[in-house]
Amino acid sequence: MSKRMKALAATVTPNKAYPLNEAIALAKANAKAKFDETIEISMNLGIDPRHADQMVRGVVGLPNGTGKTVRVGVFARGPKAEEAKAAGADVVGADDLAALVQEGKIDFDRCIATPDMMALVGRLGKVLGPRGLMPNPKLGTVTMDVKGAVTAAKAGQVEFRAEKAGIIHAGIGKASFGEEALLANARAFVDAIQKSRPTGAKGTFVKKVAVSSTMGVGVSVDVTSLNG
Repeated sequence: MSKRMKALAATVTPNKAYPLNEAIALAKANAKAKFDETIEISMNLGIDPRHADQMVRGVVGLPNGTGKTVRVGVFARGPKAEEAKAAGADVVGADDLAALVQEGKIDFDRCIATPDMMALVGRLGKVLGPRGLMPNPKLGTVTMDVKGAVTAAKAGQVEFRAEKAGIIHAGIGKASFGEEALLANARAFVDAIQKSRPTGAKGTFVKKVAVSSTMGVGVSVDVTSLNG
């Protein structure tokens, strides 16, 4: 462990679970890098995502945004393509955009498509899928409301999906955010996860929670403080 990490670790009491607001304050205080670090939350859930009835996946709008500039790509034609451009989409197209994606030229962080474009987009699954960019009706990224989807993505909407070990993590803002803004974002994220509890989940759903900054140490969160 480097001197810097040792110094940061010394600010966190070993084996102590902090109330959510204190954990966020610690993570924010430990964000000492030369860039504006992201404050991240990690949740260990009592699920096995390999079973379809235990998968946790969805989307949540953070009240204070993420602090990150999100580039949005939209597959649409005609009036819907114009609607996407007017809403602030960064890349809009149909066959031409599909050709770029097929070549690996993906200049966007979120991908939205109108339903009529899914036959075309479906052929890009091997490219978009592994990057987590495949449009999905359940996530609101396959929709005729192109304007609403683009606006939500730009405003700080966060997608979440449980990994193999049942862990979900996401950025909930920047270290430059105020503590109250970060806390509000964290509570919105936790609430969305709790509401997404799958039917197959048995026993304790939220097992462990931690927050940290990009270059900082993890701070354990007292799970009982999540709803406080």
